[in-house]
Amino acid sequence: MPKRAIITDQAAPAGGPYSHAVVAGDTIYLAGAVPMLPDGTWVTGSFAEQAHAAFRNLAAVAQAAGASLDQAVRIGVYLRDFDDFGKLNEIYAQYIKGDNLPVRTTLPVPLVGFDIEIDAVLYTA
Repeated sequence: MPKRAIITDQAAPAGGPYSHAVVAGDTIYLAGAVPMLPDGTWVTGSFAEQAHAAFRNLAAVAQAAGASLDQAVRIGVYLRDFDDFGKLNEIYAQYIKGDNLPVRTTLPVPLVGFDIEIDAVLYTA
């Protein structure tokens, strides 16, 4: 089955030459979502404001691919400051729900100019 690229104007623009998501069979791979508005404006407020913006982008891309974050099997979270881990968990629970939660990896990384990036893999079968 051929892969299908997803690009949507309902999420922040891609930061380079890549798709927002790729659908390959029953699996959807979501590129990293950052705290940016669909018009390309960065969200520069608190960690919470940035995290909500990134999750909204991730959810918009999932929707554009015909899915939802409820179908996530893996989430990757990248934090500029690992001290935000507790706040991340509070916000994460507002977007990732259910009895069958996905696996998650959270890493501190040297992000420049923003506090969080999130990617995901969804399974739709």
